[in-house]
Amino acid sequence: MIGVLVSGHGSNLQALLDAGLPIGAVASNRKDAYALVRARAAGVPTATFSLDCHADREERDLVMATWLEEHGAELVVLAGYMHLLTKRFLERFPERIVNVHPSLLPAFPGMRAIEEALEANVEETGVTIHLVDEGLDTGTVLRQETVPLEPRETLSERLHAVEHRLLPAVVREMIA
Repeated sequence: MIGVLVSGHGSNLQALLDAGLPIGAVASNRKDAYALVRARAAGVPTATFSLDCHADREERDLVMATWLEEHGAELVVLAGYMHLLTKRFLERFPERIVNVHPSLLPAFPGMRAIEEALEANVEETGVTIHLVDEGLDTGTVLRQETVPLEPRETLSERLHAVEHRLLPAVVREMIA
């Protein structure tokens, strides 16, 4: 069973749902994340774990990990989740947390990957699926696919299309 962490619109979550993957729970750090609407529409249990409801990130992550485990999560997928996870969360799912990132890591880690690729005027960027560790986009790379920078005005959409294809494929392989 898969647990998915989300913070925003949820297009990568939708790609996982559309692929028919066994998603047992969706958690977010934001109660207004549209991804939660997508999950509920698919009949998947949801919960919000806001930092302002917990003493600190570690407590929040422990509560969230427990909730995911209670819903059968054996693999955790970060699908647009915009918080670093604490060591104690990572220890609950060792080598079983996957992230999707819109660059060819190690180039352009962090939240501004697309903007930084455009500013650097590289010939190509891409998508990376990687395991999550304590660093910022530093975990073991599982798969990468390149995407030409040009045409610049459609880069974001083209990256998302690759994410929506690549993430479900890698997750399917991991649960096989």
